[in-house]
Amino acid sequence: MERSFPKITEEGLDALRQRIGVKIGQTAEPWCHEATRDNIRHYAHGIGDDNPLWCVPEYAKKTKFGDVIALPSFLFTTSRIISGYVGGLPGIHAMWSGSDWHWHKTVHRNDEITTEAWLKDLIVHDTKFAGRAVQQIYHVDFFNQKGDLVADADSWCFRTERDHAREKGTKYKELKQKPVRRYTDEELAEASKLYAEEKIRGATPRYWEDVKEGEALPTMVKGPMTVTGFIAYAQGWGGLYIRANKLAWKLQDAHPGLGIKNRFGIPDCPERVHWEEEFAHEVGAPGAYDYGPERASWLTHHLTNWMGDDGVLRNATCKIRRHNPAGDILFIKGKVTRKYVENGRHLVAIEQEARQQDDELSILGTGIVELPNKK
Repeated sequence: MERSFPKITEEGLDALRQRIGVKIGQTAEPWCHEATRDNIRHYAHGIGDDNPLWCVPEYAKKTKFGDVIALPSFLFTTSRIISGYVGGLPGIHAMWSGSDWHWHKTVHRNDEITTEAWLKDLIVHDTKFAGRAVQQIYHVDFFNQKGDLVADADSWCFRTERDHAREKGTKYKELKQKPVRRYTDEELAEASKLYAEEKIRGATPRYWEDVKEGEALPTMVKGPMTVTGFIAYAQGWGGLYIRANKLAWKLQDAHPGLGIKNRFGIPDCPERVHWEEEFAHEVGAPGAYDYGPERASWLTHHLTNWMGDDGVLRNATCKIRRHNPAGDILFIKGKVTRKYVENGRHLVAIEQEARQQDDELSILGTGIVELPNKK
């Protein structure tokens, strides 16, 4: 017998609208308060990024930074809200679906990060995945221990009715009917080749003058996706609701809607859609799938590999278009769309898109990179 989940109500939406613009007090403790050597490396490795600027102090000491620095997407670890910890509408599923980041200062090793956040907007949509859905947009400012604004970002989740997505959603109807795909060694070799050829620009400067509009970035591969990979990301990022024993009980006692019974009748977190196939199907997803912030971080990884140690990522956006269930392989592509100078900065605008092995669009992204110029 299938269980029933709560519905989106006008009363719930009205109550949530009262929170727009109101600064949020202490919510769940962030996974990382400080950009320590290990915290930075764990996050980088969680997205499959082995850039020595974040991971190898002996290398980083020879750069202008003098030590390892945090990769731009590391800041996901310092705020549960930017990562999808939403308020209101208890029992309504939340799917992290996009972000718009602006970075202002480098996050150095051992910087302490604090945040301020508020609900920015609510937008009601009609979707193929789950019918009526609510886009819940938050804004977060990130500060270092000196009080400097190091970054600000918007991120958004779509709140969807689990019953509607499971029973009436049409987005993944055909995919759910397909047999499990098994890759041949030849197909896997394509991904292996891209991993072998992946280049980190590193200490060799990429000068603004040498970049051409229309120039393509190297294709980056992510996958084949496995539950192991999703867990590796959660190890570095921390997850939203992953808790053990007493701490799990305390969270569910404070927020009863978070405890959804598993097949043993034990309340467990909704985040298990990322590793539990059966529960992913209950919320309308095609299977256990990757994390949204993980995918956004893959896009910025693509950009930081290309720009090198002397480049600065100033802005990045992502818009998620589908789930990536276990078994998918993602191919990230990009091209330079514009070169320009603004306020003395030599900037390059880049458009990105990622498609999976069957050429279905997974995510769209943009980036603005500041590059050194030949003086």
